[in-house]
Amino acid sequence: MLSTDEYIEDLARFIAASPSSYHAAAEVGRRLDAAGFTRLDEEHEWTAPTQTTALPTTAYVVRDGAVIAWHQPKVAGPTTPFRILGAHTDSPGFKLKPKPSTGSHGWLQVGVEIYGGPLLTSWLDRELELAGRLVTRDGTEHLVRTGPFLRIPQLAIHLDRDANTGLTLDRQRHTSPVYGVGEPGDGDIVGHLAALAGVLADDVAGYDILTVDTAPGTRFGLDRALFASGRMDNLSSVYAGLVALVATAGADADDAAHVSVLAAFDHEELGSASRSGASGPFLDDILTRLAAASGATEAQRLQSYARSWCLSADAGHSVHPNYPEKHDPANRPVAGRGPLLKINANQRYATDAHGAALWARTCAAAGIGYQEFVSNNTVPCGSTIGPLTATRLGIRTVDVGVPLLSMHSARELAHIDDLAALGAAAGAFFRG
Repeated sequence: MLSTDEYIEDLARFIAASPSSYHAAAEVGRRLDAAGFTRLDEEHEWTAPTQTTALPTTAYVVRDGAVIAWHQPKVAGPTTPFRILGAHTDSPGFKLKPKPSTGSHGWLQVGVEIYGGPLLTSWLDRELELAGRLVTRDGTEHLVRTGPFLRIPQLAIHLDRDANTGLTLDRQRHTSPVYGVGEPGDGDIVGHLAALAGVLADDVAGYDILTVDTAPGTRFGLDRALFASGRMDNLSSVYAGLVALVATAGADADDAAHVSVLAAFDHEELGSASRSGASGPFLDDILTRLAAASGATEAQRLQSYARSWCLSADAGHSVHPNYPEKHDPANRPVAGRGPLLKINANQRYATDAHGAALWARTCAAAGIGYQEFVSNNTVPCGSTIGPLTATRLGIRTVDVGVPLLSMHSARELAHIDDLAALGAAAGAFFRG
């Protein structure tokens, strides 16, 4: 079991290695490979236990920027339930447009489209990189990242004396990063990315490239108890589930009463409606194939779903000391006092009374406290993959997560104890 210091140090390494959802899925896969998991290909047949070679008990599948991994105990049968920790690999930011090499007035710029709901002003005056995937004409995928490369410059206060009383950014005109000087024809962003990936620019047929803040995750403050980093929404949950699953598979868990599953989806920040998102078929595809490999009938698979649980782990909101009126008067989670149980009367979070009881048992088993979060009635509530999973599969789902300040900022803030506690809770959830 990792100490809090070790947990935070490794979390920072995981986030640094995961600048895009595609990198995050690859990093999860790399760590699973090191832990002895087997990568399976969806295009191939998965061998059933009745055949000569059984399906691996610890395995994973990558679909674009999403990954699903599992530990299946050897005693698992057709009605063995699943314990699923759901999270997402993507974060808000900016995505490279087609014909991205632009510029004006002697500056080289890139054309970007806003991805999700970033806190726009937080992206100004930061050294950013481009990261994601290139796909060549033969269909081969190449991960690529530039390191510090571009910046969205803010207008000097001398030229906008009202900037401190109300800064409004035009989403088209004011968000184009600069990366050099020259005329537009002098720059070739795709060519630069292709060179970094070791392929010819003319061979690049498509790309999914996003901007990423390059500042590393950093501890600071009293007793260095605060942690600031980009993409904690929601790599903090992906990491917690990954560490817990690896630990579960490495323990003597062959007689466990359930199959432990990490489902890290892509495109949550866009609403999850994609082949690799929580509204898509990915999780149901994998669970159906696992059930089939165990010899389950359709009725038995639905029996296992009825006994299963999903822990939807996504970041939540700590009370903000400068804006306390934005929070519910009675429910104000404080950083450092435990992860959140997220509740919403309109099912924007999937937690119900049974889910609250499961979370209470899980946290007690992990030896941690937790806090309840509910929105102020005047502030619209966000949502997560939780209601989507519950709706698609009928599996009981509970929404939880780490309390943050500055959610959807280029750089978010959490307490180290809350981050480590989420990892402990994920471990207890998989242990049952």
